[in-house]
Order: sequence, then structure tokens, then C-alpha cells
Amino acid sequence: MLKTNDTVVLDFISLNPGLSSKEIFAKSDPGVSYATLKRILVKLKSSNLLISVGRGRATTYKISGSYALLKPVNLDIYFAEEIDERIINDSFNFSLMISVLSKVDLFTQAELQGLDSKQQEYLDNISQLSRSEYLKELERLAIDLSWKSSQIEGNTYSLLETERLLKEKETADGKAKDDAIMLLNHKQALDFIINDPSYINPITIARIEDIHSLLIQDLGIDRNIRKRRVGISGTNYKPLDNEYQIKEALKDMCQLVNSRSNVFEKALLLLVLISYIQAFNDGNKRTARILSNAILINNGYCPISFRTVSSIDYKKAMLLFYEQNNISAFKRIFIEQFEFAVKTYF
Repeated sequence: MLKTNDTVVLDFISLNPGLSSKEIFAKSDPGVSYATLKRILVKLKSSNLLISVGRGRATTYKISGSYALLKPVNLDIYFAEEIDERIINDSFNFSLMISVLSKVDLFTQAELQGLDSKQQEYLDNISQLSRSEYLKELERLAIDLSWKSSQIEGNTYSLLETERLLKEKETADGKAKDDAIMLLNHKQALDFIINDPSYINPITIARIEDIHSLLIQDLGIDRNIRKRRVGISGTNYKPLDNEYQIKEALKDMCQLVNSRSNVFEKALLLLVLISYIQAFNDGNKRTARILSNAILINNGYCPISFRTVSSIDYKKAMLLFYEQNNISAFKRIFIEQFEFAVKTYF
């Protein structure tokens, strides 16, 4: 999270691009010494929020093209404004994938070092497990993921009821039949990925549709790319309503994800972009969470259950991406949940 002084510097540079560090210090009111300002500029550049031009004393600074995507946002302040008061990007941003996401590193070097360290911890841990012990932990994570992913969509099963359903096929009294089906579909989709992890490599529209079909079977939800308009509760963002544009957006997304070499970036991109495109009438976020995990599993990385993220925080992070194309809150959730998974399951 950025400190107040960092935000002051960013706000000033966004309004006054092309100044040197000395000019920024003289013309703004950073509230810090010149030496501290220099350290702030270095940090903001390493966080992909600033771009420097020139060398030595001739170095000047401007806001990076990824600033809107990566700048930290206080969700409490952002959502204190009512839905109709927020100034938002209310329609699909066609240039987001081609002009922004294709040219920016989503994680800072410090964030990647932290994630890589946790991944190595995961590899060290599973190297000490027998095959049966590993599968037992993987099943525990799968149950938690099925429960949390369904809960985010309004499912009323508790975690214990979910465990009983998935292990013993025993439904909970007083619960809707569709709630049980949703959970069972999650487990089936996860089992499919675990048994054939390379299925999603490379990611294609057809394979995305296949995973979606597993997740929505017997729920009365249309399969494949939607042909009618959909709305999203809690926001004035309007997803694409043209089938051909949806397919083109999915094609761009697949190309973007397949072109990235970093596994964490691939997983995060799928997590947010499938939800942003809203290619299906329902089940988009469920599909995104399973496919994001499929990328991790296929590459030998620790999967994520999302167990400790609140449904409200998850939805707010997603709405922020819809409305501002800002990924900071969702990236924070992803990092926290990856760390939690390594610590908790393996």
C-alpha cells in the first residue's frame, strides 16, 4: 500500500509530467527531504507507476501507462460513493488487453520474489509428502475451493455441509437442490483439471467453454458464448452484448495469457479477464477461478482455495476492475490467498 507521501508525489507528477527530481521537490510539497523524495521516485518506478526519461541530472519523470491499472485504491473510500455517483468506465475497454496489459508487468520485483519464495516453500513441503498424503491435502483444498467459490455466488452450504456432500454425497436439509449441484460441479471440474492438467495448455476459447460447461451442467444455464445482453448487480458497467465482439475479446485474452511466461501473471489475468468479459450468461467468475487454478496446477504451482477472502471484498475488487480497469485490489487478494494456500494445505 502506498504511503501518503507517495500519493502526493504521484498526484503531482500526473498533473506535471516531464520534471526532474529537483523540479518536483521545488514545485511540489512532498513533505519529505530531497533524499527521501529520490527514494520515493525509485520505489514508484520499480512499482511500474512511473517512467523515467533521460539519464543522470537530465532524468525526468512521468506517470506510466499502467498507472491506472496498478495504482493502489482505498476500497472503503471508493465504495463510499453510491453507484450512480461514481465516475467509471461504463463499457468494455477494447484497448485494455492490447495496449495496456500486453505491455506491463503486473507484479513488482518484490512481489514476485515473495511469490517465488512461497512457491519454493510449497515445492519443499510436497517433496516430503507421500503420494497419498499429497492427494489428501489436494482434496482438502478442492473442498474449500468448491465451497468458497460457490459461496461467492450466493450458495448457502456451510463448509462442513460441503465436505459431507462432496465426500459422502449427503445433501444438507433445507438447502436448495441447485446449491448441491453447484458444489458437485465444482468438484467435477477440479477433478478434471487435476487428472488432465495440460488440457488448458494452451488456453483456447473451446477449452474455456468446456470448463464452463462442467460448472453449469444441470443448473439451467445456457452453455457457450452468450447471445443476449447481461447486467451486473452493484455497478453501471455494461459488458459486451455482441457475440462476435465477445469472441474477439476472448481470442485477445487467450493470446495475451498464452504469450506470458510468468505463471502468476497468467493465473491473475485469467482470474480477472474472464469475469470482465462476461462471455457467458452465468458462471463467469466460477469459470475464472477454476481456470486460474488450472494454470497453477498445470505448471506445478500451489493452487488457491480463496477460503479466507470475504465475498464482499472479492466482489468489490472485481467491481473496481470493471469500473476503473484497476487490478490492485484483486492482485492483493491473489497474493494473500496464494500465501495462505501454501501455509495451510501443504
